[in-house]
Amino acid sequence: MEYRYGLERAIPTIGFLHKNPGSLSLDRSESDPENQKRLKEFREFVEKKSCRYWESPADLGSQVSRSLVKLIKNTPAIGWIRADQVGETVSAEILRLRNRIEELEVGIQASRETAPAGSETLAQGDDLFQVDFTVLATEKKTVTAFDLISNPPERIIYNDNFKASWNDIFSAVAPLMIDEAPDYKIKDGLNSFARERNRERLQKRKDLALYGLSEFEVKDDSFQTIKVQFRALGLISKSQRPRSVKDTDTYWALTPYGDAVMTRLRAIRRDS
Repeated sequence: MEYRYGLERAIPTIGFLHKNPGSLSLDRSESDPENQKRLKEFREFVEKKSCRYWESPADLGSQVSRSLVKLIKNTPAIGWIRADQVGETVSAEILRLRNRIEELEVGIQASRETAPAGSETLAQGDDLFQVDFTVLATEKKTVTAFDLISNPPERIIYNDNFKASWNDIFSAVAPLMIDEAPDYKIKDGLNSFARERNRERLQKRKDLALYGLSEFEVKDDSFQTIKVQFRALGLISKSQRPRSVKDTDTYWALTPYGDAVMTRLRAIRRDS
């Protein structure tokens, strides 16, 4: 019934019960024994909730009036005031607030699709950044299985660096973060970028001519600086998606602005 439905939906409710139902005349009382039992059970149920008692029609009106005012005050909600009773002042306020909401939504959307304020002073775009990395150089020579033990190929960790624009660096790793990526995935992307940019150059060096190159790895300081710069430029943000307590990785995702920059850098334009 409506009373129980209101309680289930957490709608403010209050019951009004006759103070002395036994004093009511027979024509105003329930005569069926089964219905009398149900009415008694329902009355006991209502008495466990918020309720008021009345004795006369005037008393009932007074109880309803005072209880309704208290209910509106203690549990404010939409619908207490009828639409045809809303005055011009309230209508004007609603219109003002609606316009303000629209202005804020436009501002929020614009902030998502543009660089953050103050970022114009930061290195970005075609500005160059020095990326420090290491590479494993393994001596090239034909050896037998015995030689691998007694005279293994020489292995050297070679330190080097190269310069790349912020646009090129971001273009290399941004697609990894379209649907979020942990630190190690971004680091792998930067390692691949370092390999593509430097393998051929290093192989031409005389001191490395007899070595095979592998395991290009961007140094952690460069990696952290790149990540912080992308964040400061408003291109990426830390993911807030809930994850398992066992998953301790830090995840990053493109911001709407970062997505727009990536699209501009990576999308293929048709020939003019």
